This record gives sequence, C-alpha cells and structure tokens, in this order.
Amino acid sequence: MTDNPRNGLGASAEGNGTEEETLSWTVAAEYKKQRLDKYVTEAMEEEVSRSQIQLWIEQGHVAVNGRSAKANHKLAEGETVEVRVPAPETVDILPEDIPLDVVYEDSDVIVVNKPRGMVVHPAVGHSSGTLVNALMFHCKDLSGINGELRPGIVHRIDKDTSGLLMAAKNDKAHASLAAQLKEHSVSRVYKALAHGNIAHDQGTVDANLARDPHDRKMYTVVSSGGKHAITHFNVVERFGDYTLLELKLETGRTHQIRAHMKFIDHPLVGDPMYGRSGGKGLKMQGQALHAALLGFTHPTTGERLEFSAPLPDDLEELLLHLRSR
Repeated sequence: MTDNPRNGLGASAEGNGTEEETLSWTVAAEYKKQRLDKYVTEAMEEEVSRSQIQLWIEQGHVAVNGRSAKANHKLAEGETVEVRVPAPETVDILPEDIPLDVVYEDSDVIVVNKPRGMVVHPAVGHSSGTLVNALMFHCKDLSGINGELRPGIVHRIDKDTSGLLMAAKNDKAHASLAAQLKEHSVSRVYKALAHGNIAHDQGTVDANLARDPHDRKMYTVVSSGGKHAITHFNVVERFGDYTLLELKLETGRTHQIRAHMKFIDHPLVGDPMYGRSGGKGLKMQGQALHAALLGFTHPTTGERLEFSAPLPDDLEELLLHLRSR
C-alpha cells in the first residue's frame, strides 16, 4: 500500500538513472526552521538512518541551494535541498531460513501470506529477519529492479499488517506487476476490525492524503493538495462497539486504510499510530488489518490470478471473543 516514499514533503524528487542517484526537494512553508538532517531523514521516509544522513552531509553529499551545509542548518521556505545518494556498496543481506507461508509460486512470481510483525524489506543498518531475507533463502532468484535491499519487492504492506504480498522472480515479471499496480488493475481486498458501530452497510472514503505536518511519520486527510486516495468498505459483522469490515483499495497510498478510517472516526483496533488508547480490553499487537485477497494478471501467461488468505489466529480469536460477549 505505498507510493514513492520520496514525494511526501510538498516537494519533488528525481533519480538520474545512474548508479549514483540524485534527489531534490523544495522546502515547503510548514518545514521552515527544521534541521537539515531531520528533514532529509524524513523525506527519505527513514529508510536511511539519521546518522547515515549526517555522515553524507559531512562528506558533502547534501547541498542547500547548491552549497554544502551543516546538519543543524535551519531550513527556510523555498530552499532547494539536494542529496547525491552514493552508489550502493555491496551489502550483506543474507538469506535466512525463516518459514514462509507460500500461497503460490512459479518461475515468474511468488505470493506469500506475510505474518504480522515481519518487516518487508531491509533498510540500511537493519538487514535481517525481513521478508526479503526469507525470500532470498527460499527462491534464489529474485528481480533486481529495486536494488540490493529490495530484491523482488514490487509492493509492500506495513510491518504490523498481515496478509498477501507478491514478489517478482525476474525483471520482466517485476515490470509487468509494477505497471499493473500503477494502472490500479491489481485487486486488493483487506479485512479490518474498526472501533465503533458503523451505521452504513457500505461506503467510500474519497479523501486526499498527505504527510501530517505535526508528525510526518503519519498521513492525514487534506482538503487541497496531497495524493488522491479512495477506499471502499463493506460491513461484514457488527459487535456494538466494533465493526468488522471488508475494504477495497482503488488507490494504494501509504497508510491509506489506517488514515482513512481515522478520518471517519473509526480507527482500527490496535493501531499504534492512528488508533485509540484503552480499547475496552481489546488487545492487539499492531493494527487489526489483514490483506485477505490479491488478484493480478500473470506477467507471462496473461491469466488472471486471484488468491485469498484466512485471518490470522490472533484476529480470529478476537472476533470469537466479541461474538461470545
């Protein structure tokens, strides 16, 4: 459920297609007076550590208005921040014998049911225990389009969201699946347990999303600007204070379902960022959100494939508890 992670600061970013990537942003008004190192770290969605950004600044890889600057430089509105990301060095991303729930696999694509709590791909300085480590052990052959840290990864779901995820085993398959995501022809249906009794049996949240100016790890609905985001929902079951939903994504923005549900005042149970505290005794390790269905056109055969995954045990147990009250 992600878009380009480097386009969220009211700014633009572009790579030059070579081994060394150049990114640039124009500082929006709400980020003036922010430290340069913090701005760049969050602009890159914290996939590169702040200490690494500080090292790049010291090495002259970061410029403000074409000039080198210190990590504690306070930004001004309209300044241009440019980062020359060094060509990737050999990274020690090791295959790990981590159990995988493989739903489908052939020579082009693999579909897995990711457990809650598993990170999809490594980040700089965090190179173990991820889905990529497990895929590298299981597959031996993954596409290289997304680089050494994300082999095979076409899309991702949040660490604490469980469910179906597809990965590409060659570059041709990767390009096809990525194009389908961009065209919104990939079917993605989620199950979620939300706070509150949702009165309507079905509905649509059509509301643009942008980074929250108060906490840029989060996303919020905005009346202008941002990125177009549409989430359709159907009520599956009601439990008085809680509602089980089926949600279909028309777009795939970062944190889309979680932010949209908070916007309509029905945040997801257990959501550490967008949820409610207390929860009347309901406990979840992470948000009650599961990618239950995934459908796409096979990159080689052209056949339409569709897969489903049952709810994880912890969410199923929570529903049994609610039904027995």
